[in-house]
Amino acid sequence: MNNNPAQNNTENNQKLITLAQEAVQPLGFEVLEVQQQKQGGEHIVLIRIDRLDEQPVTMDDLTKASRAADALFDEADPIPGEYRLEFESPGSKRPLTRARHFERMLGLKARVKSGAHNFTAPIKAVSGDDVTFSVGGEDVTVKASEMQANLAEFPDRHR
Repeated sequence: MNNNPAQNNTENNQKLITLAQEAVQPLGFEVLEVQQQKQGGEHIVLIRIDRLDEQPVTMDDLTKASRAADALFDEADPIPGEYRLEFESPGSKRPLTRARHFERMLGLKARVKSGAHNFTAPIKAVSGDDVTFSVGGEDVTVKASEMQANLAEFPDRHR
């Protein structure tokens, strides 16, 4: 048995991501992130989704995703005790997890954290898994798979 809480939490979160993706992918959605939160003693599993066709996520989409996931989560029972399952659209702090997410947001600023970097800068270019940012007039390239990034400004139109 693994007694490392950080590793157990990471393993549990990966199970939740896999379960959520299994529920929503057949409906044309992808899971951007899963967060476990506590609010007033209540355990909440927040699932942020996006549409695979890159259209805006609607309330109807969130309802469909929630219904599909409810059944799967009830059957799998991935979390001991009671919890509330919530779905959200990406919103203004959209997680950028894949190269194609950065491509959609070219020119906009992103908050980036990786082993060697911590900055907010415009997305300049994407080539394969490499994402280039303009940081203080210098180009900085980081692999999409090796960073955590969120959109730092809201686009003027849906992308």
